[in-house]
Amino acid sequence: VHTMSLIHDDLPSMDNDDFRRGRPTNHKVYGEDVAILAGDALLTYSFEHIARDTKGADAGAVLRVIMELGRAVGAQGLTAGQVVDIKSEDQVVGLQTLEYIHHHKTAALLEASVVCGAILGGADDATVEKLRKYALNIGLAFQVVDDILDVTATTEQLGKTAAKDLAVNKTTYPKLLGIEESRKVADNLIAEAVAQLDGFPAERAAPLIALAKFIGYRQN
Repeated sequence: VHTMSLIHDDLPSMDNDDFRRGRPTNHKVYGEDVAILAGDALLTYSFEHIARDTKGADAGAVLRVIMELGRAVGAQGLTAGQVVDIKSEDQVVGLQTLEYIHHHKTAALLEASVVCGAILGGADDATVEKLRKYALNIGLAFQVVDDILDVTATTEQLGKTAAKDLAVNKTTYPKLLGIEESRKVADNLIAEAVAQLDGFPAERAAPLIALAKFIGYRQN
């Protein structure tokens, strides 16, 4: 699902990016038509994977996972965020709209990843909701850091075109708040994410804390 979102996000009709992870984007190599179909195939494969490879799991849990994933990529998630993102280009938008975009894009996909794992792992509702809040916070932090790196890092460091948001006059956290204040926002989001893990067994919380800190302080 994440790879699908990147392939479609890079399309000429979307963000029109030529590089991803240091290599030419899918549509630059295979053409826009094949890139669209590749994204479609990956998205549908995700649901096939859930249906095929959850044998032995509780049927109710599998249905919840399908619902969570569908919501994350559909009109209440990724698609909604992308529509607002596109319509906000060359527009003056505030922090609320910017947070809406990233809550429904980056954060929604991370939320689904964490929550689906928790559901299939048999977590109770209270634990699932704590993990949901954790994921939403690290998802937003990821995007804040991404916006900062777009300004401070090079194309070689990022593996994608640097300063692209600035070039297309896109609203970002540094544009609204400045780099220093954006860094504080990211730090607060990581702290809020880690706080959701209070009361978790140390050995279970440790990898989630490490992931949050990696996202908050990554360099590319």
